[in-house]
Amino acid sequence: METPELLKQKLPHDARTDGGISLILGLPENDKFFKKKKKLLEQMGSHAKHVYIQSSASPAELKSSLNLMHQRARIINLDELELYFGGEDVTDLVEFNSPRNEMEALNSILTAIAKLGGEHSAATALQELRITTINLISEVAKNFKEERKVVTESSCEQEKCLQQWGEDEGVKSQLEISYFEGAGRGAVARQDMRIGDIAMEIPLSIVISENLVFASQMHSILGEVEGMSAETMLLLWSMKEKHNPDSKFKLYFDTLPEVFNTGLSFGMEAIMSLDGTLLLEEIVQAKEHLRAQYDELFPALCNDHPDVFPPELYTWEQFLWACELWYSNSMKIMFNDGKLRTCLVPIAGFFNHSSFPHIVHYGKVDCTTNTIKFPLSRPCNAGEQCFLGYGNFSSSHLLTFYGFLPQLDNYYDVIPLDIDVESNDGYADTGPTSDWTSHMIRGTWFSTKRGIFHYGLPPPLLDHMRRSRNPFSKTMNLTPENLEIELEILRNLCSMFQDMTDALGDARLDDRETTSWDIKLALDFKYLQRRIFSSIVASCQAGCELVESELQRYIL
Repeated sequence: METPELLKQKLPHDARTDGGISLILGLPENDKFFKKKKKLLEQMGSHAKHVYIQSSASPAELKSSLNLMHQRARIINLDELELYFGGEDVTDLVEFNSPRNEMEALNSILTAIAKLGGEHSAATALQELRITTINLISEVAKNFKEERKVVTESSCEQEKCLQQWGEDEGVKSQLEISYFEGAGRGAVARQDMRIGDIAMEIPLSIVISENLVFASQMHSILGEVEGMSAETMLLLWSMKEKHNPDSKFKLYFDTLPEVFNTGLSFGMEAIMSLDGTLLLEEIVQAKEHLRAQYDELFPALCNDHPDVFPPELYTWEQFLWACELWYSNSMKIMFNDGKLRTCLVPIAGFFNHSSFPHIVHYGKVDCTTNTIKFPLSRPCNAGEQCFLGYGNFSSSHLLTFYGFLPQLDNYYDVIPLDIDVESNDGYADTGPTSDWTSHMIRGTWFSTKRGIFHYGLPPPLLDHMRRSRNPFSKTMNLTPENLEIELEILRNLCSMFQDMTDALGDARLDDRETTSWDIKLALDFKYLQRRIFSSIVASCQAGCELVESELQRYIL
C-alpha cells in the first residue's frame, strides 16, 4: 500500500536549537485497542509521539504540522465502532471518521498545546496552531447543526425558581432554561462561550447521591435486603422524597414531569407497532425485568414497614416513574474517593442530548472546589441551545430509556448480526479485520467506499464471510474465483436484509396521523430501521452489479 504524500511529510529535526518545542500526542498503553492503534500509527509512518514545532515555522509548515497531528489524533481517539467500520486501511482512518472522533482529536491537540503554556519562544507559533484548531472545530460544527424552535408561550417559572435555588446554593451557570419544540426543556447560552469555558458548575452539596439514603431511616431496612444495590436504594428513596413537603430538593422534584414518556411507558398498541424490530423484544424484556424487581420488593416492604414505605407511595406506577427518572436523568459521577456513583444532578438535568454535543467531558468532582464542572468542547453562541453528550448510545437505547430519537444521524445505530465467529486457527489471514469476536452493520450512507470489495459495508464482516468460504485466501485480487465469492456474499446479505425489511410491514399502512406520542415515536423508529435496512439492500444490489460487470470481462 502506497502511503499518501501527506503522511510521508517529516517535520524538521535539524533546527532544534531555534527555540522550538515538542507537542506530545501519545497513545496510552492502557487503551483497550492499543495494539490495533499502534499498528495503524506505524503504518502512517508516525512512530514518535512528539511533534516538533519550530519557533520560526512558516504558515505552510504550521499547516503541515497540524495536519500530521490531526491525523495522529484521529487514530489515537478511535473507539470500537470507528475501528470496526473503518477497517485496516489507515488512509481512511486518518480522515474524518465521525463527529465524535473529530471533536476528541481536535480537543486533544488543544490540550497538548495548553500543557506547554506560553512562556517560550515558540509561543506565537503555538497560538497560531491553537487558533487554526479552534477554527477547524467551528467548521465541523457547521455540518452538524441541530435546529430546534423555542416555544415562547411555554412558561418556565418552576425552572426559574429551581435555578434561583441553585444559585443560592452555589450553582454557577451561563445558561437559562427554555422550552424547545419537539424536545421539551433545554439549556440556552446567555452569552457567547468559548472552548474550555465552564457552562455550568454544580456544588456537591446539592447532588442527590447514595449518602442521602445512608443517612435516612430506610437504609437500615434496605441494607438487610439481599442483593439490594445503592442505586435501587436511591430509587426507593426518591419515590418517597418526591412527596416530602420539607425536602431540601422540593423545588427539584416539582420541576420533574408527571410522566417521562420513555419507551418503558409505551402502551400495547405502540409496542405492537414495533413488530419486526429488535426494539419490541428489548422493551418487553426491560419492562418484565422491572416488574419482577418490583414484585420482589412489594408489597413485602409496605407490609413489614408501612411507616417507612407507605403503600400509596410505592405502587407499580410510582416505581416505573422512578425508574424512568433515574434512567433518563441520572449521571455517573466520579467522587474524590475514586468511587463512581450514580447521582441526580439538579439543574444539569435540563441539558438535552446531541450526537454532536458541546459538553462531552464531565462527571468528575473537582477536588479543589468540590463541584461538578461542565466545560465546553466546542463554542456555543448566545441564544444557542447547549447540548450534553449522554453517551455513545444507539437510537433504540435512547428511545427506551430517555424517550427520544436523535435529530442527527446516529453513528451508533448498529444492527448486531448473529454470525458464528470461529477461531483464526488455520486461516491464512489474521489481519486487523479478522480478530473481531462479533459483527454488526449500520446504514451504508456513513461509508464513502463503494467499489468492488467494499460496497459501503463493514470490512471485518466482509472479511469474515470471505474467510468462511475460502479460509486460505490472502489477497483480494480480481480473479473469477474471488468475484464469485463476492457475489455469493452480497446476494446472501441482500436476501437477509430484504427479509428484515419485509418483516417491518408495508410503510403505507403505518398510522402517521395518530395523536398518540408513543405510537408516533414507535413509527419514527420503525422508519429509521427501514432506512437502515434499505440502504444495506441497495448497497448489496449495487455491489452485485459491479461484480457481475467485472465477471463479464472474464467470460468475454
